[in-house]
Order: sequence, then structure tokens, then C-alpha cells
Amino acid sequence: MGVEKVDWDLCNGCGICVEDCPTDVLRMNDQSLAFIAYPRDCAVCFQCATNCPVAAVRVNSLAARELILPY
Repeated sequence: MGVEKVDWDLCNGCGICVEDCPTDVLRMNDQSLAFIAYPRDCAVCFQCATNCPVAAVRVNSLAARELILPY
């Protein structure tokens, strides 16, 4: 799994991570906070974490390394 967590204490509900996710992993809940809806679909592109203005999204960097160096 790439995207590990959305910290709801930090999330401001802007939805940038949801809009920027190319594989539709993140969604907004009833409280307008981002959550991980489809973790297995994560492409580990880091767009959600990079573009989050409050650093509420955490992506597993080891998952990215496994995609790049599978051996």
C-alpha cells in the first residue's frame, strides 16, 4: 500500500488530494475530510502528499522503492 494515512487533525477539507489522485484512491467523507477509499489502487505517485497544503497525507516511501526496484 502506498498512501498510508490522512491525518484528520491536520486535514482542512480542501479536497486537493482527491482531485489530484490519478487512480481515485482518496475520497471526501461526510465531514469534508479526505479518507483512503481504495488503498490497493495507489500508484505511489506522491501527488496527494506533495500537493496537500497542510501535510495531512502520508505515503509509504518503501512502497515507492519497491515499485522502482522490484528486486
